[in-house]
Amino acid sequence: QVQLVESGGGLVQAGGSLRLSCAASGSIFRINAMGWYRQAPGKQRELVADYTSSGSTIYVDSVEGRFTISRDNAKNTVYLQMNSLKPEDTGVYYCNADLIPNSDSPVYNYWGQGTQVTVSS
Repeated sequence: QVQLVESGGGLVQAGGSLRLSCAASGSIFRINAMGWYRQAPGKQRELVADYTSSGSTIYVDSVEGRFTISRDNAKNTVYLQMNSLKPEDTGVYYCNADLIPNSDSPVYNYWGQGTQVTVSS
C-alpha cells in the first residue's frame, strides 16, 4: 500500500508564509511526478505546482513567484514553500503523485488526504 501524508497547513495572516510537506510511503519502486493541488470552497480542484518526471517545475499563474515546489528523492517527499500568501490561496491542499509501486507495475496515481490552508485578510 502506498500512502501520501501531508503536513504543514494552518491559519496565517495575509503576507505570511507556510511550508507544506508530503511524504510518500509504502511500496515504492519509482516516483515520477509529484505535485500539489488545491480546492477552494465551491470551486474545482486545481493544479498549484508540479515537479515533473523530467525534473522541471510548473506553477499555476496565480502563485508564480510566490510559491516554490521542491523535492527530496531520498525521502520520497515533496515540499511547497508558500510566501506572500493571499486570502485567495485559502483551500484544502492535496498532494498528488504518479508512481510505480513495484518494478513490474504500471504507473498509478495517488492522492493525499489534504491539509487545510486558511489565509486571513
